[in-house]
Amino acid sequence: MTDTPPEKTPVTLLGLGTMGTALARAWLGAGHPVTVWNRTPSRAATLAGARVAKTPAEAVSANPLIVACLLDDTSVEEVLTDTVLTGKDVVNLTTTTPAQARTRAKWAHERGARYLDGGMMAVPPMIGAPESGGYVLYSGSGPLFEQHRATLAVPAGTRYVGEDPGHAALHDVALLSAMYGMFAGAAHAFALLRKEDIDPTTFAPLLADWLTAMAPAVHQTADQLRTGDYTKGVVSTLAMQVAGTPTFLATARDQGVSPELLTPYFTLMHRRLTEATGGDEDLTGVIDLLLRPEPTA
Repeated sequence: MTDTPPEKTPVTLLGLGTMGTALARAWLGAGHPVTVWNRTPSRAATLAGARVAKTPAEAVSANPLIVACLLDDTSVEEVLTDTVLTGKDVVNLTTTTPAQARTRAKWAHERGARYLDGGMMAVPPMIGAPESGGYVLYSGSGPLFEQHRATLAVPAGTRYVGEDPGHAALHDVALLSAMYGMFAGAAHAFALLRKEDIDPTTFAPLLADWLTAMAPAVHQTADQLRTGDYTKGVVSTLAMQVAGTPTFLATARDQGVSPELLTPYFTLMHRRLTEATGGDEDLTGVIDLLLRPEPTA
């Protein structure tokens, strides 16, 4: 007597852009029945084995699990408006704001569906490649996530960040914001060397290693934010770091490089030093300066 392998969950996928196509291929490759819909049907030509629906309504009616990977939040509403969502599980992998995710969750619940929002921490080549490190953040219905965890994990790793539907989008934007900050620093670093006889490919490993060595500092920042003690574990004080900023600005000037990527942060550092009770904390207090005051009634 042999064990019968469990049936793979059927998936309906709305949207066949570069990311949607990669998702479809991953599920098809793992043996999941996949129904797809796209405004331009020819995009499905390369997806051998996929069932191509003529309309969103036909695609939604085909399976209980509906995955949307569309252009924006407006597209999601337009595509799903004339479909029957009662009893469906909607997983929205479209990039949105936290507020849009919360509104879309309420919109889906009013139509009888469970809702899960996703934040893609991956680019298309990472999909279906577990070794790439790509993953998707999910928030919203916990039972929905648990029920479909294995299916959702086929294209990329999964990380559930809570019942609030907006938290996946918030984590997504927060992580990408940090990434762009890192890219900004790297751009300034390369610009400083641009006119010198320094091979950027020789400098790049030094830069990558240095950024990697500094990255764990985020754990101390998080602990200081949690405890409210910004002087805890400080190695390089705010006063010391502010004192060093003229050197960075002078070097940029001497190298003919605009300081525009650095000056906003340096300005906040100077402001924090002026407003803080002392210079013995580190850079964590800058975070509080970024928070806008709550609007008054």
